[in-house]
Amino acid sequence: MCVFCNQRAISGVPSFSSDTVIRDIEEVLSTVRGKNCDCEIAFFGGSFTGIDRELMISLLDIAEDYVNRGKVSGIRMSTRPDYINAEIIDILKRYTISAVELGIQSFSDAVLTRCKRGHSKEASYGAIKMLREAGFKVVGQMMVGLPGSTPADEVECAKAICDAGAVAARIYPTIVFRDTELYDMTLRGEYIPLTLDDAISRSADVLSVFEARGIDCLRIGLCESENLHSDKTYYAGPSHPSLGELVYGEMYYRAISSEIEKQGISGTRQLRITVPKGDISMAIGQKKKNILRIQKKYNINNVKFIEKDREKRYNIKLETNF
Repeated sequence: MCVFCNQRAISGVPSFSSDTVIRDIEEVLSTVRGKNCDCEIAFFGGSFTGIDRELMISLLDIAEDYVNRGKVSGIRMSTRPDYINAEIIDILKRYTISAVELGIQSFSDAVLTRCKRGHSKEASYGAIKMLREAGFKVVGQMMVGLPGSTPADEVECAKAICDAGAVAARIYPTIVFRDTELYDMTLRGEYIPLTLDDAISRSADVLSVFEARGIDCLRIGLCESENLHSDKTYYAGPSHPSLGELVYGEMYYRAISSEIEKQGISGTRQLRITVPKGDISMAIGQKKKNILRIQKKYNINNVKFIEKDREKRYNIKLETNF
């Protein structure tokens, strides 16, 4: 098992029973309004294509029945690159698979080895190639802050995910869970967990790559669960309920700073910043973080944000002494 894995803590699900699958699906579907359901059944929280074959096929059969009845639009799953092969591809072709999400984590062999991931970067390239040639959409999942990983490694990983043909990505800053080898490494001083600020900065570096290449980022950070706040499971690392918004706030700060410096603005009495409608909270930052940073860095007395319709994200306009 890789040094950071504790799937029960990560998923927030302590156990699994195939007998409850239909009940769980029905319970969730009961909360979905409308007859035409544009939602998917997703098998996450582990390496789906690495479980017992009969169990995997039985779960896919259950999910496909919901697709055939028009209850859901497709099936999605997460798995490891080394659990993709010709046999798995042939099985998946029988079903309405929306996307296969690969836990690539890193494209650095040195990092993968240090994390005891059990495969090389070539396995990731090979899995993506096989899936794409079979007609499947691929989502690349990667981590920042792994043992031995640098910000440069993570930017290169993001570029590799894009170059390999993934249609979307997820970014997960490393969390230290108890009952993992990473926890032991942390106690021995062999690993230093990311601070929240480091996680925000390094995630923003990676997100910049995806956005520049037109790759949608589906999520930043683990889904919220009680295990991320329980001393019994969580030990250290950047756990925050709004991590994604913090990262997008950092992206806005960088875009605004770049435009301020491009226009040579400093020491002005007032600065009005126009941002796309719906993004104003991210642009301002939590607890007005971006306003405070802009005021301090550029010696501006008053910073005001306003919204405007039909603008692309990060498309900003600056006005001084209005």
